[in-house]
Formats: sequence, structure tokens, C-alpha cells
Amino acid sequence: MCGIVGYIGKRNSLPILVDGLKRLEYRGYDSAGVAVINSATEVKLFKKAGKVKEIETQIPVNEFEGNVGIGHTRWATHGEPNDNNAHPHTCMNEKFYLVHNGIIENYKTIKKKLASEGYVFHTDTDTEILVNLIAFNYKKHKNNFEVAVRLSLCEVDGTYGIACLCIEDPGKIIVARKGSPLMFGVGQDEIIVSSDASAIIAHTKNVIYLEDGEYAVLRRNGIKLKTIDDEDIHREVQEIEYDLDMIEKSGYDHFMLKEICEQPDIVQNTYRGRIKFETGEVKLGGLTNIKEKILNAKRFIITACGTAWHAGLVGEYMLEQYCRIPTEVEYASEFRYRNPIIRQDDVVILVSQSGETADTLAAMREAKKHGATTLGLVNVVGSTIAREVDAGTYIHAGPEIGVASTKAFTCQLMSLILLTMMIAKEKGTIDDEELKKIGAEIELLPYKMKQLIDKKDYFKYIAEEFKDAKNFLYLGRGLNFPVALEGALKLKEISYIHAEGYPAAEMKHGPIALIDENMPVVFIATKDGTYDKVISNIEEVRARKGKIITIATEDDDNIADYSDYVLRVPKTHEILQPIVNSIPLQFLSYYIATARGCNVDQPRNLAKSVTVE
Repeated sequence: MCGIVGYIGKRNSLPILVDGLKRLEYRGYDSAGVAVINSATEVKLFKKAGKVKEIETQIPVNEFEGNVGIGHTRWATHGEPNDNNAHPHTCMNEKFYLVHNGIIENYKTIKKKLASEGYVFHTDTDTEILVNLIAFNYKKHKNNFEVAVRLSLCEVDGTYGIACLCIEDPGKIIVARKGSPLMFGVGQDEIIVSSDASAIIAHTKNVIYLEDGEYAVLRRNGIKLKTIDDEDIHREVQEIEYDLDMIEKSGYDHFMLKEICEQPDIVQNTYRGRIKFETGEVKLGGLTNIKEKILNAKRFIITACGTAWHAGLVGEYMLEQYCRIPTEVEYASEFRYRNPIIRQDDVVILVSQSGETADTLAAMREAKKHGATTLGLVNVVGSTIAREVDAGTYIHAGPEIGVASTKAFTCQLMSLILLTMMIAKEKGTIDDEELKKIGAEIELLPYKMKQLIDKKDYFKYIAEEFKDAKNFLYLGRGLNFPVALEGALKLKEISYIHAEGYPAAEMKHGPIALIDENMPVVFIATKDGTYDKVISNIEEVRARKGKIITIATEDDDNIADYSDYVLRVPKTHEILQPIVNSIPLQFLSYYIATARGCNVDQPRNLAKSVTVE
């Protein structure tokens, strides 16, 4: 949540800050602001509710010329989105300027203490409390900027990623993190701070990731890295693995459309070098050190949030069916609070696009506390989950800018398929011929996905028919039940149409009461072992005059008799069908949302990476 950017170096900081905020806007877009130490050693502050373009078009550029600055794009936690609550925040005496991502849980206690010392507050944010606490400790500890920040952070409970300026020590930016990602790119006599590599990559690929409980004092030509407990740290520079063009729209109207259309190529990145197509044998090098624990596990627990949780549900079906290992899927936000039963012979699989999801990160630490083996399936290299799990495998989806996840979901599914195939082969729970069939179909998968991308105009036509619907129902069975959940989530996220996903048979246990001639019902009815049962469910909806949209395989000659609209998909192996079936649902959501005039890349109230509870 929220985007942080900072610059210290020899160039004018404002264009770098604004460009960085544009690239970070998918992390939060309620409001934005910048603070720059200008050539007259004054701090100039400009912040405003709304999009980054409000700053770009209204800021008095000449007053903001300076080589040091910080910026922020906000997703509101404390206080409504308005000009006053936008970041950066300053203290009462305007000596310090702070941008902050996270939640200070004990802010009321600190506020009461500071108020007793005469401090006055003007916003509804916890961030204003923190910046005034820094000012209080600065005065208390002989005007030492570094000590003031460090001791203030020792007093707070909660999460933070911060970047701070001091008008009396203008040659520094101090950054720190606990539970909220922060990194800085190291260039030639300059440093770019960000909560996400997307704001750095235009300037340098060399980055240093802050760990929890660490802070850094950044100067134009030097870095001092320490723990909050004042211990020195040395950390090697790492290299960002993707290029700038991967975070550009490249001619597409929206990032979401680009990311849907990228999937045939991107899914190949997930399995490239990991599978022999002719035999179906899979090697996941990142799991070598825990392979025996995986094979001897008595139980798998998959924990995730949102779209990643839907991928985990598909994983549950696959792991139980093909590996014969009991598998549970937990919402990370619930798992960590319900005193779960976790044993040392459990393997806990953490699925997270960002690798920074707060609840999933907390679930991982809970599992480790109980001695379970932790396995990460994440996208972002160098993310906290990737660093802290016992072992893991990257999904290699590349940067995903659209808030509604598309390519990360299908790559998560592919990663879970590869994991399933590896375990099943090693445990002897799948025969070699079946494994070969899956391997052969994986090789063909990008071509079949491309066939669906080429049909996008037809999906757009169907979407136009339903853009004014008030409700949708998505139904599937078996492996396709989680796909129905994901289809409903995508529609809710970006079009603001109420939608629900259900197992098709559960429709009779409540949702059928909602069905009438105005209710569109999406059935995932590709041919598998549940096909005949799904047809029976379709008949039940037809009897109540529901509008039926069916996802069906190309060789199904009868499905049109039961449907108002048919979205045909190529037939593939059952284990791969959820990947194929997801694409029409992504297009349906995208085109309904655009037909309704919605901002699909930045839907209201949502942010890409949920790094607060």
C-alpha cells in the first residue's frame, strides 16, 4: 500500500520524484505529495488529494529546484483522503518532513504524550504523530537527526516504511522499514529510494533492500546501514532482473489489458528450464534443500490472500488428487489469529505476488515459530517472504502493474502445477504416461492461450451485452470452482458490479433464490468428470430464466443448446484447464469495466500490494 520515493544526488529531484510517483501510483492513488529541499535550503511542500497528475500540473516548478526530496502516493488508512491528510507530513516546528507507509498502532499513546509537551496536531493521520515524535527526540538528544529517528522508531508499535528529511541536516535522507517494503537504488553520486523497484529501474538496476528493523542514512556519495538497535550492517548490492519496457503500457490502453495479453509468453517464463516436456519430469532447484521434507510431509497448508488464495484452492485440488497429501487452504488473515494447529512435519506454502502481503508474511512467521517447513511461491525477487522462507520458487510473472491480478494468477497456477508434478513423480502417485501427457500439453499451452487472446473482440462483444447488469453469479465444479471465485472477484474489483462465485451444486442451497431474467450466470462447463452435473445445474438456471454464459471447450457441440452465450476455449489436460478457462473471465471483466467507464488499472479503494493489516 502507498508508494514512497526519494532522491538525493546531483540532479534536480522534482522530475525524478514525480516520475517515480507515476510509476508507483498503482500502490495508492487517494492523494500525493512531494517535499524538496531547494537551492535556498528551504523545504518546499506540495500535496493534494487525487492523482499524481494534480501535482504535475499545479506545482510551482521553479520553487522546487533542489537535489534532495521525498514523495508519496497514498492509500488511506488513518484519515480520509484529502489535501490535509496527504503526505509528506511535517512536524509542528516544520523542521522534519516524513513520508510513511504502514500503521503506527500506538499513535494515540504517543499523541497524548506529545500533547502534554505542547505539541499541536492538524491532521487525522498517525504519520503526523511520528514526525512530531522525531522532532521531540531531536530536541531531547542534542539535535542529532539520526539518533532522533532511531529512538523514535524504537518507541512505536506497528509497521512502517519511512523516508525523512531534516531542514537542519539537508544533506541526508533517513529511511527505515518494519513490515513495509523499502529499497534504494545506487547510482553514480545519487541514490533513489522507493517502496518498489518500478520507480528505480529508469535510473539504475543496482539496489539494496532494507530488512525489517533496519534504517539507512543516505548521502549523495555514501550509505550508512544499521539496525534500529544501532548495530552496523553490510549488505551486497543486488540487480533488478527486469527492464524498463516491462513496466510501460507498450501501446495498450491499460496495464490490465497488456498483462492479460502477455500471458502466453509469461507463463512460459514460469516453466522454462524446469520441465522436460517429453517425460513430464520437473526440477525446481529452489526447493532442493527442503525436498525431503516436502516428500515426507504429513500435510500441506496453503495460505494466501485474495487472488493468490484462489490459486491456492486450485493447488489443494491438484495436490490431493495427484500427490495424495492432505492439503488445507487458509486465508492468511484468519490463519494467524486463530491459534492454528501446526506441526513440524507440515509444509506451509505461502502464495503472494508481491512477497510483502502483511497477513501472509505474518502467517509465515507463525508457521516458522511452530517448526513447520515454509515454502514460498512469490513473484518479486528480493521480497520479504522470498528472503525469509526455508525455500521457494519464483513464479517469474514480471512486474504486474494492474491492481487486479491476471498474469500473476495464471503463473501461480503454473507454479503449483509444477510443484504437484514434481511431488507426484517422486512419490510414485502418478504414472509415467499421465505425466508425459501433462508435459506435452504444457508445451502446447502458450499456443492455446494465444488462441484465446486472438478472440478478445468476441469477448468484448459479450461484455457490451452485460455492462448494465447489477449482479452476476459464477459457477464451477472441481478445479473450476476456484476459477469461478476468481472470475467473480475480477468483476467486482474493476467494474463495481456485485458478483459471487459458488460451487455449481451449492447454487440450490441459497443463490438460486436470486435468479430471474435479469441475472447473468457464468458457468464453467469445460468437459471433465463433472460435466454432466454442471449441465444439470445449467438446466436449473434455464428453468428460472437466468441469462446463461458458458465457458465450454471447442469440441462441445451441444452446449449452445443450453446457453445464451458460449465462450469457447481450447481443450487441454484437466490440470491445465483452469489456466485456459481464466482468460475469457479476465477479458469479460476488463471489457465490462471499460464499457462502464471504470478505471481498470486503479479501481477505487484498492491498492496493489496490501502491506498493512
